[in-house]
Amino acid sequence: MISIDLRGKRALVAGVADDGGFGFAIAKALAEAGATVCVGTWPPAIGIFTTMLARGKFDESRRMSDGSLLEFEKVYALDADFDTDEDVPAELKASRRYREHGDVSIGGMAAKLRADFGEPCLDVVVHSLANGPEVKKPLLETSRKGYLAAVGVSSYSYTSMVQQLGPMVRPGGSFVALTYLASQRVVPGYGGGMSSAKAALESDTRLLAYEAGRRWGHRVNVISAGPYASRAASAIGFIDDMIDYTTRNAPLTRRLESEDVGHTAAFLASPLATAITGTTLYVDLGYHAMGLAVDREGAQPKS
Repeated sequence: MISIDLRGKRALVAGVADDGGFGFAIAKALAEAGATVCVGTWPPAIGIFTTMLARGKFDESRRMSDGSLLEFEKVYALDADFDTDEDVPAELKASRRYREHGDVSIGGMAAKLRADFGEPCLDVVVHSLANGPEVKKPLLETSRKGYLAAVGVSSYSYTSMVQQLGPMVRPGGSFVALTYLASQRVVPGYGGGMSSAKAALESDTRLLAYEAGRRWGHRVNVISAGPYASRAASAIGFIDDMIDYTTRNAPLTRRLESEDVGHTAAFLASPLATAITGTTLYVDLGYHAMGLAVDREGAQPKS
């Protein structure tokens, strides 16, 4: 029998702040396969997240197939907009939501992992991070600041994580990020530079796969997920329309579930995928393969 076995592995999933997104689903799938899981959470959200965890608000979502509850080995405060503590503005460090967490940069999280577990200490790193402050603006109305912010958090942070965590990952490790089809095709309304950020993320994945593969033997991939109504995605403003359109036009006409992405990430992290790297793997019910909408009168093939 072939199965996904991640027992004895430690995973870090960056970008988990609730139980409704792909990051949480990936964390749960990795745990179901036997891995221990640490998460990185945006500092303004970490207090609410840990409180709701402690109060059992996520218990239904945390329920594993064996009846136990998903447990996080560590929850780290992470602001992926910053590579080092020196990059964090003094006024932000002093703010109420940041000051108690110390170094919240990517480098700071790496240092905390090293202090907690030694080095090397990771086997799987998941980048489930994206932010576009002007995502609702057309590209023609996007400012340079908004555009660069989208690219910085949504794309460059993956490069930074591979740079800083690569030496801490045991040989043969797996890095996985999340992208979207707007990197390749026009999705009106998905603005603010986010489509450019996703295109950069996919391009960087290929180069990182080569460099991290030659330097450490790690694999670097990205999952292109179909639209899903997570809390973060709902901020775009038309996520329900995106889901409806995809469902009507994809080869598989059911709605995408977060578990679909979680299971794919667990596969990519497993020994079953040791020859897969530098790849954009589509988990979108086949929508990416379509070249013509079929939800028009007369468009469906006759049986």
